[in-house]
Amino acid sequence: MLKGFRDFILRGNVMDLAVAVIIGGAFTAIVKSLTDNLISPLLGAIVGKPSFDQSITVHGGHFLYGAFFTAVINFLLIAGVVYFFLVIPTQYLMKKFYPAPVAEPTTKVCPECKSDIPLAATRCKFCAQPVAA
Repeated sequence: MLKGFRDFILRGNVMDLAVAVIIGGAFTAIVKSLTDNLISPLLGAIVGKPSFDQSITVHGGHFLYGAFFTAVINFLLIAGVVYFFLVIPTQYLMKKFYPAPVAEPTTKVCPECKSDIPLAATRCKFCAQPVAA
């Protein structure tokens, strides 16, 4: 039972996922700081409000629209970084090191009527002319 657990933990996927979660948490803190301390005040200066940490009170309920706007900016920044710095380079490397296999042709062209016929055919199914194998 413990051997199976050890094998599960030491598989590459589990360790890679653990590292990714830890790095993702640290990166989220950096992006949150960037958004809270630089981007939100800059956008607030453009819009005219010093901060997006604002709320509206309606019938005793507080709607924190500024916190939601900050969360949307955080998400867009993280998604952009993941796409431009992880997805695109990984796709480039995968295409470079593992090119798409070239498919073998399965048909040939009949010299008489120019129709596509199977490679193994000895006679064209369209014009009935003999075709060299």
